[in-house]
Amino acid sequence: MIKCTFILLGGLLIFSSSNIIFSQTQGIAYTAAGKGVATTFLTDYHSLGINSSALGWGTGFEGKRFTVGTIEFSGGISSPTLNKDRLKNAMSGIRNITSDEGTFDFEQQQAAAADYAEAGITINASYNWFGASFQTDKFGGIAISINEEFNWFSQMNRQTTDLIFRGKRSDYYDSLVIDYQGDTSTVYNSGNISQDSLEAVIRGERNNPMLVSQITEGSRIKFSWNRNFNIGYGRKIFGDREKLAVYAGVGARYIHSIAMFDMQSNSSGLNVSSSLTPFFNIDYEDGQNIANSGNLPESVGNGYGLDFSASVILYDRIKIGAAVNNIGSVTYKTNVYRINDTLLGNTTIEGIESAGFQDIMGQVSEEGGLFQLDGEEEIVIANAANFRLGGSISFFENKLDVGVDFVAPFDNNNPGSLQNSVFSVGGDIRPVKWLQLSVGYFGGGVYANNIPVGINFILGDGTYEFGISSRNAISFFAKDGNTISTAFGVARFRF
Repeated sequence: MIKCTFILLGGLLIFSSSNIIFSQTQGIAYTAAGKGVATTFLTDYHSLGINSSALGWGTGFEGKRFTVGTIEFSGGISSPTLNKDRLKNAMSGIRNITSDEGTFDFEQQQAAAADYAEAGITINASYNWFGASFQTDKFGGIAISINEEFNWFSQMNRQTTDLIFRGKRSDYYDSLVIDYQGDTSTVYNSGNISQDSLEAVIRGERNNPMLVSQITEGSRIKFSWNRNFNIGYGRKIFGDREKLAVYAGVGARYIHSIAMFDMQSNSSGLNVSSSLTPFFNIDYEDGQNIANSGNLPESVGNGYGLDFSASVILYDRIKIGAAVNNIGSVTYKTNVYRINDTLLGNTTIEGIESAGFQDIMGQVSEEGGLFQLDGEEEIVIANAANFRLGGSISFFENKLDVGVDFVAPFDNNNPGSLQNSVFSVGGDIRPVKWLQLSVGYFGGGVYANNIPVGINFILGDGTYEFGISSRNAISFFAKDGNTISTAFGVARFRF
């Protein structure tokens, strides 16, 4: 089946050739990605979902009231337990997300399982379809944007990983049923079976089957893919920014959800909620999957998110901002499932053919897969809300800006949520009018210790700008780097 490469996925595929995808604490703002801080550095439509009160600060460029932009992308993959080469190996199959052709042989399946086992892997990507804002001192600022957000987090125990990647040949099964030229036999799964025998395996069997909840204990998969239609407004409440000015902002978004998968297994049991777009072509046992009617991924859920923020400016140099973002939920009504915990005694499923998301989702959701899912009419899932606090100070007539950020999840169990609090420090320097250089430090949770860098070209007194950045430049040079990322923007205009 030939599928149109959706622009966001196109971005993912382009960068997967170098195995690059990105972070969620700076949204789609490539300028903020290069320094790791965002709360008091973003002032136009980039501030939506970050700090909408900054819309009241103005564009920062004299005579410029409107800002518009498109073709902005950020993406990255992080894991504190994997080095650069193993990160590449772990996600090498992502380029096949829209392909039916497999790439893994048995040895590659085993190697990929080792890469994934017990490694907390975070993958994020954002794409800005369009953004625009209007800002004046008297009115304040209003902004809109349409963007795509893709978030994945997985941390699976060794047994779960082996089952997902190797299927019926997993070490979980103590015996393998082999069909060789019509002659069926059962052999002990000793781990040193010949290649010919492995290719002839038709079923894996276990004499003392375990519950799926027991097998997967300690494993988590959190996956969300949303299209957001954002709007926000911010303005000055009172004061004079030369001394003290107070600002407030609000934002809202309509969420068009493309996919959600939420799995958590612990000592309390196993909980799984799933609603995946027909674009993934998952073959559910009860036939509930609704065929995709076109080339673009269809929505499976809709919802809303609300943002509230406040900030102050002192002496026109010091900025402090705080925000609560994305309070709300999404209701899913298409391809909706929850888990049915069962004993896993045998399976006929193959191991996955690549490390792409489509293969992993199919292995756990399709008929005969690891999970037995029960259909539901609808599921309501809380958004990946967060709290953020940041501050910055300007020197030398705004030629040097330095700031800090702290971002924490409301509930890291929600799909798409940060898994840990993140702290960052960074800033910009503008040695000449048209050039902005960024650097910082970014750490916390799965992000370990990263050094973001960026370069932005600002032409025509802010009329046009473009640039590129990375959340961890060290990973491009150091073999033990645990983050690979990029962010860029090529079409931002002010007038």
